Amino acid sequence: MTNNDINLPAIVSEVTAAFQRYEQALISNDIAVLDTLFWHDERTVRLGAGENLYGIEAIRAFRAARPSAGLYRQLQNSVITTFGTDFAVCSTEFTRPGSERPGRQQQTWVRLPDGWRIVAAQVSLLGG
Repeated sequence: MTNNDINLPAIVSEVTAAFQRYEQALISNDIAVLDTLFWHDERTVRLGAGENLYGIEAIRAFRAARPSAGLYRQLQNSVITTFGTDFAVCSTEFTRPGSERPGRQQQTWVRLPDGWRIVAAQVSLLGG
């Protein structure tokens, strides 16, 4: 891989669209879309602000049990970096209305046969 393979405009556009679709599904609690965007595999990992989830079934159970109110958040400092045509990392910071604790999120996206999917995600809150 060369530097010319990093952030190919068409690939950045594809991943940005997938990332934005995820964000819209998250704040609207569209569980079906969220499920679609994660890799359906036992090796998928989501390390959350208060939970460690290993495998798509654990992620699904978490989404089903999570409250559906208060999900809106404002993103800032989002960075999407693609490597070649099939791998990307998305990093962002976020704030929620009424919360003093800013958060941060990273996602690893891979192009699989059925499209761009999150294979690993991490969410954390700063401060305590």
